[in-house]
Amino acid sequence: MSSLLKEEMQRVLFRPAKQRLVEFIEIEEPTCGRHFLCVSVAKGKVVQLSIVQCQISKSSLKSGSKKSHTKRSSIQDSYRRTEMWSLQNLTLVDGRDPDVDDPCFLLHFDKVRTVTATSCSAKYAFVRALVALSDRHCQRSLNLRNFDWTYIKPTSFYSNRGDCVVLSQICFYAMNLVCLSMCPVPLEV
Repeated sequence: MSSLLKEEMQRVLFRPAKQRLVEFIEIEEPTCGRHFLCVSVAKGKVVQLSIVQCQISKSSLKSGSKKSHTKRSSIQDSYRRTEMWSLQNLTLVDGRDPDVDDPCFLLHFDKVRTVTATSCSAKYAFVRALVALSDRHCQRSLNLRNFDWTYIKPTSFYSNRGDCVVLSQICFYAMNLVCLSMCPVPLEV
């Protein structure tokens, strides 16, 4: 579902603006409709964050037949950017409390913007994307506060690899241990 939503937002909103949607999360807002916090990259490697509002509108369409006078209803999503910022202007991302499973975080621009994600995992996924984009396009590390670093920057060499690769390497090491344990050890007298 999220990949279809990402493709739709890319086609309708970001591609016409010559931008590539990199990551998005659904957020909770007081106004009607669904809201998303998106991060996109423009052709000039400018990284932008934006709040996108999705409203579902019903429109009636005439049937394809010339003789038919029936109308069918169609549900269409309309996307609109309500707020935009540059990643260069982001001075701090505050996770509020790393010890509590809280989906809320603060984005510090010239003003502080409170964002409430739908889940804590969505919050961390978005912040990981921001860290990677800041390192790649802004050539600076993003200032983070009150996040659990093990979920932001994995410390293990294998943690970014797929589960199958990790499992195969564990099996390889286990087989080596079994082989070594079966080797006869000469006893000195």
